[in-house]
Amino acid sequence: MAGNVTSLFPGTAAHGPSTAAPARESGDGAGGPVDFRVPCNPYFPTPAMFDALAAGLREILTSRPSDAGAVTAALCDLLRLPPQCVAIGNGSTELITWLDHLLVRDSLAVPVPTFGRWTDQPMETGKRVDMFPLQEAGGFALDLTRYAEFIRRRGSRAAVLRNPNDPDGGFLPRRAVVEFLDAMADLDLIVVDESFLEFADAEDDPSVVQEAMLRPNVVVLRSLGDNLGLHGVRLGHLVANPALAGRVRAALPKGNLGCLAERMVFMLREHGAEYRRSIELVRRDRTAMAAHLAALPGLTVYPSQGDFLFVRLPVGAEGTVVRDRLLTEHRVLVRECGDRIGSSSRFLRLAVRPEVDVRRLVPALQQVLYDTGAATAYSSGTAAVDRLVRQTNGAGVRLAPEAAPAPASVAPEPVPVAPEPVPVAPVPMPFAPAPAAAMAAHPPASVPPPPPAPTPFPELQPVPQTGIPGAPMPAPVSDRRGMPAAGGLTAAQVRGRTQPEPPVPPQTAWPTAGGMYDRTG
Repeated sequence: MAGNVTSLFPGTAAHGPSTAAPARESGDGAGGPVDFRVPCNPYFPTPAMFDALAAGLREILTSRPSDAGAVTAALCDLLRLPPQCVAIGNGSTELITWLDHLLVRDSLAVPVPTFGRWTDQPMETGKRVDMFPLQEAGGFALDLTRYAEFIRRRGSRAAVLRNPNDPDGGFLPRRAVVEFLDAMADLDLIVVDESFLEFADAEDDPSVVQEAMLRPNVVVLRSLGDNLGLHGVRLGHLVANPALAGRVRAALPKGNLGCLAERMVFMLREHGAEYRRSIELVRRDRTAMAAHLAALPGLTVYPSQGDFLFVRLPVGAEGTVVRDRLLTEHRVLVRECGDRIGSSSRFLRLAVRPEVDVRRLVPALQQVLYDTGAATAYSSGTAAVDRLVRQTNGAGVRLAPEAAPAPASVAPEPVPVAPEPVPVAPVPMPFAPAPAAAMAAHPPASVPPPPPAPTPFPELQPVPQTGIPGAPMPAPVSDRRGMPAAGGLTAAQVRGRTQPEPPVPPQTAWPTAGGMYDRTG
């Protein structure tokens, strides 16, 4: 596979190859790699549900699907939503396309980095996309007050919020989102993309679907296929007031849903308890996986409320090299984020997966990142930086030297690198490299008993982190700080400016609707 790995990741592909593509390229019959790229619930459907689907596959593939109205009615009965406020699409991407065609007039504001269709789709139809950069120094947290000020200054007529955001997993409390909706009530459209909100546990009920049904300019977008563990089944829906939802329903192609998507809606009605349990298991795995990754020296793990983790690689590591070596040497697929506007190739987004798969990922990352004797060891192009990486195992902070100190007459050579965040003290990793047999076959993990129900958190308080006793934990949501990565886009670069961005004055209140005409830019 080594000779073909570059061709598997064309520059225009959002996720790279399908999971089956590397197996086809290898031709060795070893099966596909462990896929950490695409967030997808690994605990649902249950094995019994898959058996039922397999038994009925002939009927599913040879039947004519029901009308979308019947499927919508079944889904709305399950979600306790009025059907006139819901539109179902062949995945959330189809709904994004129609929202752009129908409801975005000339401009759209989008925080970046984010899902690529929110920036690419409007540009493909000639709209102006106003990109608001999330700052790495602030942990990619979205400041809604500054975002509102940016919207007024640019004169944007529509805006997007992703909650949690992809790829960083940043979370916005419900009350803060409602306040933003109130402040932006004069916009043509506000889309709150809640595609991964099922996996959030920071609040008991963080969704704003009830607000969307009452407001004239708000649409909530939800994904079902990924949450149900069936990324291959394109299924998504939106919630809005009857007028907006009706416009989208009328434009959607007739028969846009297949029989498999229809079957999943009806199966979900019968397996709600199993679905809720699967969500709890993913939340548990997210905590454990974040702790194990945070123990790797120099690796920054950002707090996430999605079913994925955003990580920054150590100094000197480059994402495409890490990605290719993980695939060719360890049969592990990861999502390198160099193609995301506002990100760089020093970042990976890793889907949350069960412990049996994390046992493959962590030792593989250890070998790829810290095996300085390998022929493909990293080189930053600067000797001093490379020397620091070797001396600190990639952490960016000098450790106690193993060799005798240099003579006092020799001055130490300064290291021209920016300070890294103090790394989490490493703990002994419980993972040993997987045996050869596990490299070829990856049986699904047994499903452990569900964890106790999470204790409700006080509104707008920092989310307490829980997890494995003794294991290091990621930074809390209230502290998402990081260091600027080489190759990341600044605000001036994103907006096409050649001069430094003017300073934004401190905000004491939400920007007023009338002010937008005085400060467009």
